[in-house]
Amino acid sequence: MARFIRRGSHKVGQMPGTPVYVGERREAEVTVSRFEYDASEIRQDVLDPAEKAVAPIDATKSAWINVDGVHDVDRIQTFRDGFDLHPLIVEDIVHTGQRPKAEIYDSQLFVVLRMLRWSQEAGQIDDEQVSLVLGPSWVLSFQERQGDVFDPLRERLLSNRGRIRKQGPDYLAYALIDAVVDHYFSILETLGDRIESLGEEMTENPKREDLQTIRHLKRELLFMRKSVWPLREVLSGLQRDESELIQESTRPYLRDVYDHTIQIIDTVETFRDMVSGLMDVYLSSISNRMNEVMKVLTIIATIFIPLSFVAGLYGMNFAFMPELQWRFGYFAVLGVMFAIGVGMLLYFKRKKWL
Repeated sequence: MARFIRRGSHKVGQMPGTPVYVGERREAEVTVSRFEYDASEIRQDVLDPAEKAVAPIDATKSAWINVDGVHDVDRIQTFRDGFDLHPLIVEDIVHTGQRPKAEIYDSQLFVVLRMLRWSQEAGQIDDEQVSLVLGPSWVLSFQERQGDVFDPLRERLLSNRGRIRKQGPDYLAYALIDAVVDHYFSILETLGDRIESLGEEMTENPKREDLQTIRHLKRELLFMRKSVWPLREVLSGLQRDESELIQESTRPYLRDVYDHTIQIIDTVETFRDMVSGLMDVYLSSISNRMNEVMKVLTIIATIFIPLSFVAGLYGMNFAFMPELQWRFGYFAVLGVMFAIGVGMLLYFKRKKWL
């Protein structure tokens, strides 16, 4: 439940635009990295303290300033002062329970999205809020903690591969969004493998623990749908937006990310149907397994009906019964009972009841 609801009751009564951190308590220091680049050169710095991050940016270059940690509101406020951010932007940055959205504030574009990664230790989706602010020549990115999916993008910047250093900051913002969206596919691959393997296991050997696994998968897919579905509207709005911050050359790439988002949503819905179908597979497997058990027990009971009759017949305490005084009567009766059992087994096998 904690992943679905971020409690922010301590914001009640605050003035609009008042930055109040809503999220997990963290003790780590806020770290800031900065790339300043053009087509021919690039400079990378890891800045601490954060106040240095608001140093003047060369108007002929583009800059990407990434902030790891939004729990220190005072340090986040330095970016409001240095980049003239709207108070509502700062408020949303530190309120980490935002749904994906895009908003225009004067000469700045603010985008919120969810960065999802698969946690092997917890066996579930780990998420955090990523806030992007696009300005005339810079992009600010704010993350809840260190560690992200942007390392390939950093390598492209440093090695000058692709068009990222030849384009403006709007293309950089697109590349950041694209990196987050592309990582959704790896999560879907993990979930797909788990769904497939679970289906095969339940068909062969259904277990009570499978019900818990099915519920877990349904929660993860619901959580992913909640994180991805609003992003579709965000990207659709960015394509149609006439803001001067987004160049016409970047819009086709935004449409490509939009298509990826639609594909992810379709896959999530397909997986949800598959997980719902797993419950039917589980119940069907349990029913088939019970039928097999009942069939075996019925056959055993059926075989013992005539054997019980013979044993009961010769167990009656009458003085004058056939073969009571016969020397080989006991072994003969056992042989007859054995023949009856084997004969019935062969008959069941011929009828394909076994």
